[in-house]
Amino acid sequence: MLLSLFGGTFSGVLILNHFSVFATVDAIFSLFFSLLSQAWILKTLAFAVLVGSVMELLQKSGGIDGFVEYMTHRSKLVHSARSALMVSYIIGVIIFIESSITSLIAGAVGRPLCDKEGVSHAKLALVCDSTSAPISSLIVLNGWGALLLGLITTQIDAGIISGDSVQWLVESVFYNFYAMSALMVTFLAVWFTIDLGEMKLAKASKLKTVVKIDKHSPLYYMLLPIAVMIFSVFAFLYLTGDGDVLQGSGSSSIFYTMLLTLALMYGIYVIKGKMSTQEYLHASFIGGKKLFSIAMILLFAFAIGKVTNDLKTGLYLASLASENLSPYLLAVVIFLLSSIISFSTGTSWGTFSIMIPIAVPMAVGLDANVALAMGAVISGGVFGDHCSPISDTTIISSLASDCDVIEHVKTQLPYALISGGIAVVLFVLFSFLGSS
Repeated sequence: MLLSLFGGTFSGVLILNHFSVFATVDAIFSLFFSLLSQAWILKTLAFAVLVGSVMELLQKSGGIDGFVEYMTHRSKLVHSARSALMVSYIIGVIIFIESSITSLIAGAVGRPLCDKEGVSHAKLALVCDSTSAPISSLIVLNGWGALLLGLITTQIDAGIISGDSVQWLVESVFYNFYAMSALMVTFLAVWFTIDLGEMKLAKASKLKTVVKIDKHSPLYYMLLPIAVMIFSVFAFLYLTGDGDVLQGSGSSSIFYTMLLTLALMYGIYVIKGKMSTQEYLHASFIGGKKLFSIAMILLFAFAIGKVTNDLKTGLYLASLASENLSPYLLAVVIFLLSSIISFSTGTSWGTFSIMIPIAVPMAVGLDANVALAMGAVISGGVFGDHCSPISDTTIISSLASDCDVIEHVKTQLPYALISGGIAVVLFVLFSFLGSS
């Protein structure tokens, strides 16, 4: 995958530099130097590596064994493949503050349960990915809401629309049909064990045959670090936002959260005598090393996203679509355009930033439903990001579930396409209802 990402990046830079090989090579170095000079990117890459350390320490401490033993024997809450996946699904819906943390926790909790019940990691990755971004884009008391509020406010300040930005945001979320359908389709796939396409071929982890349950491992060895992760994200968003959670830095928050979690794990594992300092450091290094390749995939994903943005692919597509467009098809076209841009760049947030300033004037000019157009942008951004192999949420969901990225993309695609199809039908329907 790294080779494919580099090939795409090189091709894009070659076009930007008018096919000059020497200029392209120089621009490639400049591109990666620029990316690695940005604090949020470095923190995101560090987060990916530190996730590996946390996962390895949870395994070595016996906390995962203790959790599996409690859930399957003492409480008997998990006794089937469905219940194992439902635990991750519920976590994905409840934790809406930050999509990366949502995927991580849902994967960390669900993976040992899925191994115990013989569920493939691909199915778990579907649940992690199909709840994290969709729920974050529906319950917008997070960075997603802050970004969208800012983009809507610029349209109000420019005099394109009038009213209150919060009200516009609430109305647009009502039309976020893809997120709603993705949550519904995923729930049905879990509850009725619906395996489509490549998912039928996905195999359960071999670990299911060798899982050894340590009944003496305290449950808090796993639950306490996860609880710290959840509450720390809120705390760091509050601190980095100077008292406003919505203005907090997501990259800084998840990075500091992982450092705090590792410090806590040192306290409960080493100081309490579960492992030595040398064992702690060795496990941390091994875990980080396992996920270093994931960090590199993220870096190349950022690079190709930047190149695609520099090529102004999104603006070109939008300009083509705006010609002779019927107001009845506006929402669908905006949804599809946003999907293509998000898929190509691997970022829903970048898509929002490109498409909101385009979609709102288009809706006003065609006397169409502006909130519906905004909802189409949000839905398309999440849909394209959901399907994209270079999306950070796709990569992190694969990471958390211990599933190959390409396998995750292939197995998830049928469910995403069904959800996208439902969204298209709803956008057409509401376009006609709004005009009648």
